[in-house]
Amino acid sequence: MEKKFATVNVLGIDFSKVTADELLTELKQASLAHQDRFIVTANPEIVLAAKNDPAYKKALKTADHITADGIGIIKGAKILGDPLPERVTGYDTMLSLLEFANETKKRVFFLGAKPEVLTKVLAKVKQDYPDLVIAGSCDGYFKDETKVAQALKEARPELVFVALGFPKQEFFIVNNRTCADALWMGVGGSFDVLSGLTKRAPKWWIEHHLEWAYRLLKEPTRAKRMLALPKYLLLVYREKLLAKK
Repeated sequence: MEKKFATVNVLGIDFSKVTADELLTELKQASLAHQDRFIVTANPEIVLAAKNDPAYKKALKTADHITADGIGIIKGAKILGDPLPERVTGYDTMLSLLEFANETKKRVFFLGAKPEVLTKVLAKVKQDYPDLVIAGSCDGYFKDETKVAQALKEARPELVFVALGFPKQEFFIVNNRTCADALWMGVGGSFDVLSGLTKRAPKWWIEHHLEWAYRLLKEPTRAKRMLALPKYLLLVYREKLLAKK
């Protein structure tokens, strides 16, 4: 039976009030019981996208767990007076699940990213997690979703990591979740980091909640995307003011 966590609503999205350890415990139990789960690790960009796209918001509402991947979500919940315990990031959750899959010899499917990135991811996984089973893989440039769905059915994965970027990865999971009783998680650009082609922010930047600033320094082209954060915070403050009236 799925453990239900309390939730915190931030601009229409219900975030699980959960620590990383609590989430992992629930997901491991679900996987060992051959139950499926849909996990979303959401940042302010995803919240804004859902606010502007009813279909995407509907897709997110089918998730079993939505966690706060981003200090902006933590700050937003605190401003609204119902704080979340901590960040639960997609990348760290993925690494923890890979460790679990390695320990329990689980079958894992890797979907998404550029072909050269995926090749490096698979090589890295074989090296670092030799006991998990790579059940199948497909890069993110497929033309026929039906063929990918069929490959998933045949692969019988127990964990599926989908690195297609939002909202595509969440729509894909919603459309194809019945293909396998697995842990399904959209991981955005995590394959780029796992492959070694993109460097994650050093520990100091992460601990001081400045990972976004580090990424902006390394990728100035992200500047336009970063505008989502002030827009998101303005909406949070607006919601707080409206709640007081």
